[in-house]
Amino acid sequence: MNHVFVFNERLGIALPTLAREWDGYSEAERIAIVEQWETIRGRIPDLVIRFESLINEKQAQLSDEDDFERSCLLNSDIADLASRINDLHIWYRINQEIEPRRHS
Repeated sequence: MNHVFVFNERLGIALPTLAREWDGYSEAERIAIVEQWETIRGRIPDLVIRFESLINEKQAQLSDEDDFERSCLLNSDIADLASRINDLHIWYRINQEIEPRRHS
């Protein structure tokens, strides 16, 4: 089932890239996909913590920064990290939408 997941460099996890509709997979394939996703999904909270830590570091740098261009760069980095956290939260919730189908 590794071919169903493609590593996303920006988020630091493999994301599902389903080639067909969910119902187009056999029950065994769906179970394997969900199990692999649950393993990947379990890493998301640690990644969020890591990105939050990086944001805190950059905010500390920003509070001491006098150079406008450097301040803009730090703000951009902070916004990018916050966007990654938001995307990870979205992907984390995806499992909640798949689980009911799995048990029905």
